[in-house]
Amino acid sequence: MMATIRKTITLTDKQDDWIKTQIKNGGFTNESEYIRDLVRRDQSQNAEFLATKAAIEYGFKSGISDMNVPDIMKEVEDRMRKDGRL
Repeated sequence: MMATIRKTITLTDKQDDWIKTQIKNGGFTNESEYIRDLVRRDQSQNAEFLATKAAIEYGFKSGISDMNVPDIMKEVEDRMRKDGRL
């Protein structure tokens, strides 16, 4: 089991009402569950951003290709077929 740490946060009345509404609507069982869900979604979004940023940096570092667009498309399709995505 993962260790837990107690945090104290300060919210506006409007933010508190929003969280209570999310719980009342059945999306979450308590405030901690809602906050943990927000953190997980933020972590996921940040991971996707960092992966995209790394891919862009790799593209810049790889230089200009001598291939034309149809050849690039064929290479992508071949790679996707090979790994089962197509």
